[in-house]
Amino acid sequence: MSYLIEVIGDALAVIARFGRDFREVLWLTLWVGGVSTALSLLLGIPIGAWLGLTRSRWRRVWLTLVNTGMSLPPVLAGIVILIVIWDDGPLGALGLPFTVTAMIGAQTVLATPIAAGVTAGAIGGLPDGAREQIETLRLRWTGRATLAVREVWPGVLAAAIAAFGRVTSEVGAVLIVGGNIRGETRVLTTAIVQEARQARFGEALAFGIVLMAIALVINSTLTWAQTRGQR
Repeated sequence: MSYLIEVIGDALAVIARFGRDFREVLWLTLWVGGVSTALSLLLGIPIGAWLGLTRSRWRRVWLTLVNTGMSLPPVLAGIVILIVIWDDGPLGALGLPFTVTAMIGAQTVLATPIAAGVTAGAIGGLPDGAREQIETLRLRWTGRATLAVREVWPGVLAAAIAAFGRVTSEVGAVLIVGGNIRGETRVLTTAIVQEARQARFGEALAFGIVLMAIALVINSTLTWAQTRGQR
């Protein structure tokens, strides 16, 4: 018990110092997580809207693929992306391995199916009358999709919460494509792994506490917006 108290004390001391390395890791985490979440929503919401509205006979196949993508192992996504961006890969000329850009790409790949799947489920749950009314309007597909998204906006916020949760909790893919380079590609999750491997449990716990604090603030804000006006 005394050791646990000591580790917690060390963690709080690290947070209180808020040193340069800590600030760099925190800023990069917010940048990578924010950009990845935004990109996954920009891609996933239109895909989800199409899946929720389409009557294509292939809809079930596409939904199955999206739902499978929601459980894509991060380490698998990371190694596939690393192969693609490696020197001899299709995108090797871009010099992307062990960069922030590669990390954002990996997390976007992981979060997009979640945003798409949750959005599709929300739109697919619309009453038949509402769906028929949207379909009878003489609007382009983008207009109908926009109306459907507005109708289920709490579900779209749920998609944002789920996508952000995937991004902030992921470590395998960013560790593979980013390399956990100090001052360049180290984020909170990879920093936790690094410190724990070296038995610096106070530092690891400090990074974990800050990561959960970020998740609490973001998710509280989104949940408030999602439930505003509800009793």
